[in-house]
Amino acid sequence: MTPMKEDYLKIIFELGGTKNKISNKQIALSLNVAAGSVTEMVSKLVKEGLASHTPYAGISLTDEGIELAEQLVRRHRLWEVFLFGKLKYKLADVHDDAEILEHTTSDRLMDHLDRFLDYPTHCPHGGVIPSADGRYEEDSHTVLADIADGQSVVVERFIDNHDLLTYLDDLKLKIGEELTIIEHTPFEGPVKIRLHKTKQEINVSFKAAHYIFVK
Repeated sequence: MTPMKEDYLKIIFELGGTKNKISNKQIALSLNVAAGSVTEMVSKLVKEGLASHTPYAGISLTDEGIELAEQLVRRHRLWEVFLFGKLKYKLADVHDDAEILEHTTSDRLMDHLDRFLDYPTHCPHGGVIPSADGRYEEDSHTVLADIADGQSVVVERFIDNHDLLTYLDDLKLKIGEELTIIEHTPFEGPVKIRLHKTKQEINVSFKAAHYIFVK
C-alpha cells in the first residue's frame, strides 16, 4: 500500500469515518490536496473494499478499512508521542518525521516503543492511540464551528495538520483549554471565543474551527 493511500485511511479515521460519512471537501482540506485527487483515491479505496461511498452523503471506512486505519494510526501517533515528549519536537513539526518512521517500523519495534512510552492513550494533538489489540475510546467528532453561541466546551483534539497546528500555536490554544463561544461572525467569518483561564478573547478562523474537536 502506498503512503498516500495510508494517509487517506488515517484522515478518514481521524475525521470520524468509522461511524460517520466524511465529505470529499473535508478530506481535501485536511490533506491539502485537490478535490479531483480525493475522488480518484476514494474510488480506489472503495474498489479495494476499504471504504464505502454514498453519492452526496460521503465516505466511511469498512470493517477492513477501520482495522487497517487503526494499525496505521497507532504507529504514527506512538512516534508522535516519542518525538514530542522525548525529543522535544514542536507539536506542529512531529507529523512529517512520524510519517517517515511509521513506514519503516516493525510490529516488534512498535510494541517495544509502546512499552517504553508507558502505553499512551492519546497523541500530543489529542488523537486516540489504539492499543496493540485494537482497543480505544472513540474520539469526539464535534467541532468548534458547530457549537452554539454562549455554550462552553473543552478542547479535546486537533486535526494533525502542520499549518493548522502552527496557527493554533500562534493563538496559544491548547488541548484541555476551557472556553466559551462568544459569536459566530457572519459570512464564514471567524468564531470569537473567550478562554476561561486567562479571560482572553480570540478569533479562530472559520476553517480552523472545523478542525478543532471539543466536548
